Amino acid sequence: MTGRVEGKVAFITGAARGQGRSHAIRLAQEGADIIAVDICAPVASVPYPMATPADLAQTAKEVEALDRRIVAIQADVRDYGALKQALDDGVAQLGRLDIVSANAGICSYGQAAELGETTWQDMIDTNLTGIWHTCKAAISHLIGGGRGGSMILTSSTAGLKAMQNLAHYVSAKHGVVGLMRTLALELAPYFIRVNTLNPTTVDTDMVQNNATYRLFRPDLDNPGRPDMAEVGTAGNALPIPWVESADISSAVLFLASDEARYITGVTLPVDAGFLVK
Repeated sequence: MTGRVEGKVAFITGAARGQGRSHAIRLAQEGADIIAVDICAPVASVPYPMATPADLAQTAKEVEALDRRIVAIQADVRDYGALKQALDDGVAQLGRLDIVSANAGICSYGQAAELGETTWQDMIDTNLTGIWHTCKAAISHLIGGGRGGSMILTSSTAGLKAMQNLAHYVSAKHGVVGLMRTLALELAPYFIRVNTLNPTTVDTDMVQNNATYRLFRPDLDNPGRPDMAEVGTAGNALPIPWVESADISSAVLFLASDEARYITGVTLPVDAGFLVK
C-alpha cells in the first residue's frame, strides 16, 4: 500500500523531541522525507529544560531507520534569516517542499499583571512570530513547486478559549488561529491549504515538569505526574488526563494527506472533549 504522503517533503519545527519528533516519524512512516529544525538551546524565561542537539540527532536517527531522508538543522524560529537558510538548504538537498508543520513552541506561567517583559516577548516571538516566520519561509517554495501543499500550524485549546496564568500563551495561540485564517485565504488560489491543530494537554516535557505541576497543584508541597493527571482528567470530557504526541501526529498526517484535500481554514481540536466541557 502506498504511503499517504509518499514522495513528499515535510518541514517540521520543534522537531528534536515531543510532538515534533512524533510528527517527523509519523510522516516518514507514510513516505515523506523530513526537514527538521529545532533551537536545541535554552530560552531564559522557560522554566523547564529545552531540547538538545542530541535530541535532534535522535530524531534524525529514527527517521533514517524508516529508510527516509532527513535534513536536521539547529535554528531558532525567532531568527527569520537562520530559519529561512535552514529550510532553503533542506529543500536544496531534498528537492521539494509539500508539507509544513509549524510546531515549535514554549510555555511559561504567571498572572498577566506580573509577567516580565522578557517572558512576554519570548512567548510572542516564539509561539506567534516563530509560526509566521515558518510560514513565510515556506510559502515561496510551496508556490514555486506548483503542486499545492498543506500548512499545519500548532495552536492549542488555549487558542480558542481563555486560561488563567497564561495570558501571553493564550494571546500567542489565538494569534496563530488568526494567522491561519488569513493564510488560508491568501494561499487558496495556489491550492495550499492552511489549518490549525488545537490540542488539549499533551504528554510531553512542556507539561511534565515541576513548574507545571506546581502551577496546577499549588495545594501540594511536592506535586508530581499523578497529581497533574488528576487536574488533566478533570478538564477533559473523556476520562483521560492528556493525549499522546501520536494522537496529534495522526491529525497532522490527515491534514497533510490528500484525504484532507479540500479542508482549509479550520481549527481542529484534538482535545478529549476539553472545549465542550
